This record gives sequence, C-alpha cells and structure tokens, in this order.
Amino acid sequence: MATKTISLSLDAYDRLRVHRRVRGESFSHVVLRALWPDETVTATELLDLWRDEPAFLTADECGAIEAAKTMDRPPEDKWKKP
Repeated sequence: MATKTISLSLDAYDRLRVHRRVRGESFSHVVLRALWPDETVTATELLDLWRDEPAFLTADECGAIEAAKTMDRPPEDKWKKP
C-alpha cells in the first residue's frame, strides 16, 4: 500500500489519537472511518434559506440588543496609571 507523509497540528494529532478504537489502530483507519458530508450548503442557498424563514428575534428583542450595544463600554484598563 502506498503512503504519504503529512504534517498535522498538535490539536489535529491529539484528535486523531483520541478517536482510535484500539491502541494500535492506524491514523489511516481513523480517517477512513470518518464521515465526510458529500453535500454542502452554498452561500446563495444559505441566503435563500434565511430569506424564506421567519426572523429568529422579534423587533423588540432586536431593539433591546441595539440599545445594550450603545451602552456597552470597554473594561477599565487596569494597567493605565491614574
């Protein structure tokens, strides 16, 4: 069987290692067991979906969020001298 050498981030390596079913299972077997979606949603399809679906928030809820955003201030800089 032909092989390829690849580089992985430590997070990706740990994720593969954790998903081994048995101690000696190869990473190739782990990857081949993974389920990869064949179909994805395009940006156009997502926008169409958002246009067709009702709003998640009411107008009052959106107004409350906007009001809270205008009153929001950055935290005090504890390193700044008075």
